[in-house]
Amino acid sequence: MRSHTAYLTFNTEKRRGYINITGDVEKALDESGIREGFALVSAMHLTAGVYINDNESGLIQDIDEMLERLAPYRKDYRHHRTGEDNGDAHLKNMLVGHQVLIPITGGNLDFGPWQQVFYAEFDGRRKKRVVIKLIGD
Repeated sequence: MRSHTAYLTFNTEKRRGYINITGDVEKALDESGIREGFALVSAMHLTAGVYINDNESGLIQDIDEMLERLAPYRKDYRHHRTGEDNGDAHLKNMLVGHQVLIPITGGNLDFGPWQQVFYAEFDGRRKKRVVIKLIGD
């Protein structure tokens, strides 16, 4: 059993954004030499997330609109009493989740037909990281 770790860094121009990182995860897998195991992809910040879904622009817009309906940006979150203005971003993180686990089979990410990995930013305009941890043989 061996492991390999890679980091991605993001600093988005907008407060919210969705970035397809499938290629980055595949690159880390290629570098690792692991053929059978698991890839853990995890956002290292409480106001960002990682999820798996289809890379279709209409769906990504639907996801963004759904998250904004469920956890809208507004000024009256109690969290804002700390001096922050990102209470909605913390809630969006909880809805999307902060990490995914992907099986590795035959040296490839073992996805279904349309599955892709995305980094979801909910409080951008500052440096944030994602960790990719690959474990297997």
